[in-house]
Amino acid sequence: MLAFCAVAAALAVTVGMCAYALAQTAAGMQKMTIVIDAGHGGIDGGVVGRRTGTKESDINLSVSRLLQAEFEEAGFLVVQTRPTEAGLYGTATKGYKKRDMQRRAEIIAENAPAAVISVHQNFFPVASRRGAQVFFRESNELSHTLACSIQTALNEMPECVVKSEPLKGDYYVLNCNDYPSVIVECGFLSNAADEALLVTDAYQKRLAEVVCQGTIAFLAAGTTTE
Repeated sequence: MLAFCAVAAALAVTVGMCAYALAQTAAGMQKMTIVIDAGHGGIDGGVVGRRTGTKESDINLSVSRLLQAEFEEAGFLVVQTRPTEAGLYGTATKGYKKRDMQRRAEIIAENAPAAVISVHQNFFPVASRRGAQVFFRESNELSHTLACSIQTALNEMPECVVKSEPLKGDYYVLNCNDYPSVIVECGFLSNAADEALLVTDAYQKRLAEVVCQGTIAFLAAGTTTE
């Protein structure tokens, strides 16, 4: 699968991105919308860094804001499901997690996006596990292709010491819509080396740049086939 992803990404980068840029500047063309979903929030902090104690929800929000800036600079409209530190559940009463996820699904449906990117951080009992991983819904071929494009871009980062394949995932944010949707697990907060990178502004910005590039490559490839 890695070989397939590499070929697809190479084609998209060499010819697709130029085609997309031209299409975006064509007269009267409506800008594409990207929904960025910063995972967790509010009383749900997600996982926590083993060494720094940094909450996943804080890193997710920071990367999501940087990702928004990258997409907007490239000419997209961006909608954040969680633009602040607060959750989307209203009051923190029983069933808050379900309400939170349902609101994310509503925001996605309201905006009919070209792509959905849900930002998360990973955690694993074995501390040696590390690296960015992209998840997609098995039954959605466009999501698979988007995951391949982003994963390939992440694998090419100099900091990437473990090259991963995009993984099938049975998660609500992937299952609640039929738009090209992925979960980007930026790294493992259970791994000291990953955590040391993930808490820095410079690495978060680099992640945002790379995820944006991978997404645009996917969208650009689509414009060349229409």
